Amino acid sequence: MTSRTTPQQSRDSRDKYTVLLPTYNERENLPLIVWLLVKYFNKSGYDYEIIVIDDASPDGTLDVAKQLQEIYGKDKVVLRPRASKLGLGTAYLHGIKQATGNFIFIMDADLSHHPKFMPDFIKKQKEGNYDLVSGTRYRGSGGVYGWDLRRKLISRGANFLTQTLLRPNASDLTGSFRLYKKEVLETLVEKCMSKGYVFQMEIIIRARQLKYTIGEVPISFVDRVYGESKLGGNEIVSFAKGLLLLFATT
Repeated sequence: MTSRTTPQQSRDSRDKYTVLLPTYNERENLPLIVWLLVKYFNKSGYDYEIIVIDDASPDGTLDVAKQLQEIYGKDKVVLRPRASKLGLGTAYLHGIKQATGNFIFIMDADLSHHPKFMPDFIKKQKEGNYDLVSGTRYRGSGGVYGWDLRRKLISRGANFLTQTLLRPNASDLTGSFRLYKKEVLETLVEKCMSKGYVFQMEIIIRARQLKYTIGEVPISFVDRVYGESKLGGNEIVSFAKGLLLLFATT
């Protein structure tokens, strides 16, 4: 008896997932995050590519990325370096232009986001055909590990203020582990004006404005394994300014 392929299976077989990894001084973290990504994608059977967007890291991150490309293949590890540190939003735009997947994951390269949650993102997206699926640290089994009290207060405070002022209908506004339909991410990034810490928050606000559907998946966030956090006083000031700007214009 000949088996028949269902429409769902047919669509799944055509799906390809692009992972955008903006990097700056991540030479110690990059080999492990790429190994984990390859492991979980190979286990799931989904087609994928990993685009490393390095902003001229002085620690040799790009050299490590070239070695990883030799190990895993140029079709799986794609290098799209830039001449300098130009901001997260432009890094995503740079990566999107090179992406061949119809879905795009964005995540940190510092091992804060574990690829083991990616199947949950894919499952959630397919359940509701969501335009984007966001990882949340603040619902269900989600949580944060390895942060000191200051970092926890900053994150909680940022989310509380945003929820109060903007009512975005999403529980985690400052997280950066998300899955998008490619055309949705491209539209959102082009409309965002913010940089740095506030950028991820603005994406959710713009998604709400454009009536995009948003799903959420609980994740565990673990503080970076190597290197120092890039969240400093300037980022906090930038967040406050960006929040007020969004409140005034949305």
